[in-house]
Amino acid sequence: MKITPIQALNDNYIWMIQEGNHAACVDPSDATPVLKFLVHNRLMLAQTWITHPHPDHTGGAKSLFHGFLESPIYGESDINVATHTVTAGTQFSFGEGLVTVWATPGHTDRHISYLLENSDGLHVFCGDTLFSAGCGRVFTGTIEQLYDSFHRFNQLPEETLFYPAHEYTASNLRFAQHIEPDNADIQTALAAAEHTPTLPVSLAHERKVNPFFRIHLPQVRARAEELSGRKLNNELEVFAALRELKNQF
Repeated sequence: MKITPIQALNDNYIWMIQEGNHAACVDPSDATPVLKFLVHNRLMLAQTWITHPHPDHTGGAKSLFHGFLESPIYGESDINVATHTVTAGTQFSFGEGLVTVWATPGHTDRHISYLLENSDGLHVFCGDTLFSAGCGRVFTGTIEQLYDSFHRFNQLPEETLFYPAHEYTASNLRFAQHIEPDNADIQTALAAAEHTPTLPVSLAHERKVNPFFRIHLPQVRARAEELSGRKLNNELEVFAALRELKNQF
């Protein structure tokens, strides 16, 4: 199996998963680069997976479906281009792997992620829920949902790989450094991230540099309290304060 990012729009990644001469496509914002990739690599599009209905994740899906009429588009029922509705717990196969759908709301109220498990390990296509060193903004979901989604991700094995749909890493690391200026792991990651693709990322790495996975640490809570100007009584409040601070950063 081979997983390749296609850059699209300004900062989107469309993830292409190859198994033999078949491919799955995750969150196709634009059909044109996907079609070029398929032709160049002599691949047939077997499946399309969509995490949430924002146009920068669905914009190319309809054109791809018309080009590959037997290729299912998986998505929640709020995704109008989906041909196969999935919900939390739905499972299906791709190549030798098993795909499990997780509900990971917060960015949107019905955001889902696709967990692909095969002989290479566990691969999580997380859309706009998790970014390297950051998390998605809250639109139609709630901060409580986003907190719960991160908590669930944090229960996965540390070698799990995450495949976010945007390359926001350098910006997120600058915020992370603002929260933890003495964190050497963040400093190292930021130096490596400037003008360089950084994805996918492991859970082990995110636990070192992502403030939203580090809300249990006293120095993170103290810094969030200092910057927000209020006392934070639990990890959810720290998480919410960090998201508010990132919105203003």
